[in-house]
Amino acid sequence: MGDWTRRDFFSGAALFALAIGVPAGAVQLSGLDADEAPTDRQRKLMREVSQLVIPRTSTAGAGDVGVGDFVLIALAHGLAGTRKPVPEAVGGQHRRKDGSLRHVAWLEQALDQRAGGNFLGHPPAKRAAILAALDAEAFPAGPPAKEPAPWSSIKGLILTGYYTSEVGGSQELQYELVPGRFDPDVPVTPATRAFSSDWTAVEFG
Repeated sequence: MGDWTRRDFFSGAALFALAIGVPAGAVQLSGLDADEAPTDRQRKLMREVSQLVIPRTSTAGAGDVGVGDFVLIALAHGLAGTRKPVPEAVGGQHRRKDGSLRHVAWLEQALDQRAGGNFLGHPPAKRAAILAALDAEAFPAGPPAKEPAPWSSIKGLILTGYYTSEVGGSQELQYELVPGRFDPDVPVTPATRAFSSDWTAVEFG
């Protein structure tokens, strides 16, 4: 265990549980520090946003499999560099004392402002359009910005959470436990799914 505390252990166990597809209700968000624990509304918001990024099709969507909770825990623990300091112009009132960004609070305010009030109070199509506009600003055409938008980190964690879940990794993607022979030319049709081993969580947008 080394320098791990009891809280670190249970938080790590929660991330692992989400990654292998344990229902969100089994995840211990209560293990977070009081100033990092999400509100009920923030938890609902992250579930909805995750579902908008990867909606339900023939397989469950990201919100369905608990990715919202995965993202909340991942952000609280600084996964993917999300506890690095950000410029004040980026974080504003949502910066911590160490200069890092409270991503969930930032997203909550950003979506509510774009919605002209309560983002969650709008119908699904309107919520999707609001999020699509935010996404387009975060991933503009041309060279990437020197300072990535906060949404890019959140979206990356949503994709990571989903495609490392049981549903994302073995149903949405094509999974082979033991690779077979090498085939240099594999027929691809519109129904062909990407292989789990092809997905790196690096390219998204």
